Formats: sequence, C-alpha cells, structure tokens
Amino acid sequence: MSPVAAFPYVYFLGIGGIGMSALARWFQANGHQVSGYDKTATPLTEALTAEGIVIHYADAVEQIPAVVRENLAQTLVVLTPAIPKDHREWAWLREQGYDIRKRSQVLGLLTAGHRTIAVAGTHGKTTTSSMVAHLLHHAGVPCSAFLGGIAVNLGSNLLLSTEPDAPIVVEADEYDRSFLTLHPDIAIVTSTDADHLDIYGDKESLVESFRQFVSQIRPGGTLILNHTADQSVAAAVRPGVRVVHYGLSAAQGPELYADGITARGHQFRFDLHSPQGTVAGLELAVPGFHNVENMLAAACVAQLEQVGEEALRGAVAAYRGVKRRFEFVLTTPDKVYVDDYAHHPREIEAFLRSLRALYLGKRLRVVFQPHLFTRTRDFAPGFAESLSLADEVILLAIYPARELPLEGVTSELILSQITAPKKSLQTRQQVLEGAENEQDFDVLATVGAGDIDQLVPLLKNILNIRWNGVEA
Repeated sequence: MSPVAAFPYVYFLGIGGIGMSALARWFQANGHQVSGYDKTATPLTEALTAEGIVIHYADAVEQIPAVVRENLAQTLVVLTPAIPKDHREWAWLREQGYDIRKRSQVLGLLTAGHRTIAVAGTHGKTTTSSMVAHLLHHAGVPCSAFLGGIAVNLGSNLLLSTEPDAPIVVEADEYDRSFLTLHPDIAIVTSTDADHLDIYGDKESLVESFRQFVSQIRPGGTLILNHTADQSVAAAVRPGVRVVHYGLSAAQGPELYADGITARGHQFRFDLHSPQGTVAGLELAVPGFHNVENMLAAACVAQLEQVGEEALRGAVAAYRGVKRRFEFVLTTPDKVYVDDYAHHPREIEAFLRSLRALYLGKRLRVVFQPHLFTRTRDFAPGFAESLSLADEVILLAIYPARELPLEGVTSELILSQITAPKKSLQTRQQVLEGAENEQDFDVLATVGAGDIDQLVPLLKNILNIRWNGVEA
C-alpha cells in the first residue's frame, strides 16, 4: 500500500505553485479530499477550484477546512518552501502535531515504488521533463508525470496513467536540495550553473548536491549528462550506472548529439545520434538551439523506454512546448510578442540569442522582472550582460517570492550595468502605457519567473487592438 494511502485528507500550504498544484491534482484524482491555502488567486488556483478543490487566500487558522482541523491523524500537510517562516497557519499546524511534509518529500514517497525518470538542472528541466512525458505519452508508453509548467500538448502540469506500474516522470528540483528525496532509474542533468546561492553559499556546494543526486540513481540505471555541466558529477554514479553525455554537435565530444541542424522559420530539423541508434529527419516545432539540445536528452530517454524510430519521429514533430517557455503570444507579419520564464542569466542569453537568430535585424524590446533579491545580488553583472543583447530593456521591480528585501539590492543594480541603447525602470502601468502609445519595436519579449505573467493577457489585448484592430 502507498505510504500516502493513510491520509484521506491532504492540505496544501501554497497550493497555487506549479509543482504543488500538480501534486494536489494527483491526490484529488486518487480519491483524497484536497484543500489548500495560497496568498493570491491566479488562473491556476481558479482551475483547481473548478476541479473541486477548496482554496482560501487569507492566512487564517479558522479558514482551514473543518475536516482538516478535526482529523489531525488522517491529514497530510504539504508545504512549499515559499511559505514564510512567520505564517500563522503553518505555526498552528506545527503546534498541533500534524504530519507536515515538503513537496519534495511527498514526491519521494509517490515515486518510491515506481520506475522513475528524473530531470534535474539549474535550467532546462521543465521543458526537458515535459518533452520526456510527451514523447512517451504520444508513443503510447503509459506514464505519469509531475511537471513544473503547463505542457501545451497536455493542457496540464500533471499526466496520470491508469497503469499501476507505469513509470513516473518528475522534475527534480535542486532548490533546498529537494531532489535528494528521489532515487531515479534514469536521470537527466541539463546544467549545473551557479544558482540558489542563498541556500548553497557557493557553486561547489551546489555541484556537490548534484553529485549526491546522481549517486542515488538505482543500480543498472542511466545518467544523461549535458556536456556543459560540471563533469565531476559523472564520477559520483554507482558502479553499473551508465553515463551518456550529450551536446549539440559531435565536435563537443558527446555520445548523444545532433547532426545536420537546419532552421526553417520556427522549426528545427536535425538527425539524432545516440548510443541507442540514429534517427534521421526529426522535426521540432519549438524554436531555439537550446530546445534541440533538450530534445536530444528526452529522445534518448524515449529510446531507452523502447520507443521505436517512427513513433519517436512522430512524437517529436507533435511536441508544442510549455506555457511561458518561448511562447509566441501574438504574431503578425510585421511584429511579434513572445513570453518566456527565463530567470537566470544563461537562460536569458539562450532565449535572446535565439530570438535574434529568428528575427535578424529586428528591433527587440525586453521587459524583465528579476526574481529574488539574493539572485539579483549574486548575478547582477550576468543579468546585465545577457539583457544587453536587446535594443531596449525595461526592468520591473524585483519579485521577492519567499524573501525579505536586502539593503541596496534593487533592479537598479542590474540597470546600471546594462549597455543596451535604451534602458529604464518602469512600473507595470508604465509598461502597459508604453505598449499602447509607443511602438518603437518589432519584437516584444516579457521575461521572468515572478508574477510578470499577469501582464501577458493585458499586453496581448493592447497589442492585438493596435496591430489587428480587435481585442484578444
């Protein structure tokens, strides 16, 4: 029996998070009575409410559902790291003695008895894990998946299989060493760039956590490691665990690579070379060389799961991406609006370089919302360098998420180092007014991991009226 079967009631603190909401949906689908708290209502929490999950938005013990307050022993509380330490409901639940688990711990419980495919990395893991889930699902291989974004093909961040022994695809989050609750059969590591230094202190400690993670790959398993990642990670696997390196070209020395890459519009065509065999003529409709690289790792997993050549070719062609990952919000013959979740300097650089390649010579305006005070402090020069690839950069205030302000750390820290021809700090209202009144750009991009996504439908509507004469 599953360890979570003993809990008919499940209460989520921070239910609106993308990873938390996937877990909430899993418990709801498996017959548990699910409820939760979040700070603000969003389209995602509204979708959960429509699915029958009770959610409230005030930090008030009396608003915790009665079934939770009256059934301590039968209630599992799932906690997101984003909940602040002074949260009243959390304090009360601790005082009462509820079984409180982090999201990562619950994922560890759910995957313990299943074949597990885990995708880790400081960036690229959401897209790559969605690719793995899509390839298997499209090819008819039963699987479940917990994703860190809304997969366009699935229309959800959760894929459920009715097969009890189906493998589970999970996004393995390095934040707070969360992925150390997982013991995968196949692990992908997309990158080990410095991040979350508020947790790790320095890059070496971060890399050490990745070494610990891959040391937990089950005997006979496989590690698929990006050639740009710290290669000391590979040395940490157990004896008998196979290591496959991947990269965009054979010149980089990997066993898994692409050949004959050609771009036509938003589509990339390439040949896959892997230890499992060559598959020619793959067509990927999601732009960006980084997405070709992500697909290499995902396709290798599909081959390991016995997906044949023709099924793989069809599945790759059918993949449509993840919401807020290189998402084309509005396109006309003359102007384009794209939205992306990038929140690390390397992610932003990859995104903007791909935009530049797609729209040579076009004037690019980027609106960026920095995410976290500590990340801004640690990587301000890198943010400035990557954002300077644009013709115009507009910065919003830092999105704090779980953090309190740090003295001297504001968006100005990035702005002062940006070398783009035009740059400014603006409020949301100013961004909207600029889109309506000043159209000195060909390509507009909104970028960031905070609540900048709330601007997207507003900008889309303004631009659709300006460009097409109709509301979105």
